[in-house]
Formats: sequence, C-alpha cells, structure tokens
Amino acid sequence: MPFELPDNLHPDCAPIAWLLGTWRGNGHGDYPTIEPFQFGQEVIFTHDGRPFFHYMSRAWIVDEQGNKVRDAAIETGFFRPKADGNLEVVLAHNTGFIEIWYGHAEGAKVEIATDAVGRTETAKEVTAGHRLYGLVEGDLLWTYDMAAVGQQLQPHLWGRLVRQ
Repeated sequence: MPFELPDNLHPDCAPIAWLLGTWRGNGHGDYPTIEPFQFGQEVIFTHDGRPFFHYMSRAWIVDEQGNKVRDAAIETGFFRPKADGNLEVVLAHNTGFIEIWYGHAEGAKVEIATDAVGRTETAKEVTAGHRLYGLVEGDLLWTYDMAAVGQQLQPHLWGRLVRQ
C-alpha cells in the first residue's frame, strides 16, 4: 500500500512528511567503551495537524540469529519543522538524558546536531550528537554519531527500517 499524506498535514511539516508512520528494522551499534552489538527497532512518527511530529523509538538487543535478548533504549520527543526546512528536535531518553537538536530537512534527508544535552546525576555523560535520516529505496536509513564518556564525536548507531 503506498504512503499517503494525512489530510490535516500542517504546512510547516511538509519538509519531513516522508517520515510519518511506523518503521521497523534492525541496526548495529559500536563505541570504544562497549562491545559491538545488534538491535531491533521500532520508530513511530505521528502528526495531529499541529506544527510538529511526535516521535517515539524503542529498541531491543538481538543475538546473532536476530532473537531478542533484552530491551534497550527508548526515546521520545518532538520534531518541530519550519516551512523553510529548518528543524528543532527535543528528545528525552529512558537512560536519564535530554537533548535539544537543530538542523535542516531537504528532500528525503534530515540532518541534525545537538545544541544542548542535559542529564540526571545517574545518567552516563553524553556531550554531543549528530544524526542523519534518509529515505533510501523506500526505507528509512539513519545514523547517530555520539560524544560521550570522554570520547570524541564518532559513529555509534546505524540502522535500516522498513515502513509498516
């Protein structure tokens, strides 16, 4: 079934409308302070006619055969686009940190970088991030570079999700 835009799409949301829907797939993670891992993921972008999308992502660690081992990261927030393609994003994570991101959407590509990161006293230190989302062959491909726990900004997560 082809993707259809909602009738009530706010005009400011047009640059990122291709993100709407539920996406599922797999990804990979790596960082100097941890062992490489694989995960499954579900991402949902919803819209109610106002000038933002609600975003929710949940992930779970999988073994070599793709079987779920345990639950992993959950993040939720708001993608707040402007008609000119500029984008504000606010995210909260189950691990105790929050982020404010700024970036731009153009065509089927979104690129954002952190402006501010806050954390609870028990959260790991995350100091910066860079994300790239793209629509490639109908799938959502994404990457997340992270600076954390004394490490410089570098690749951390990447995945490929299929629209459901």
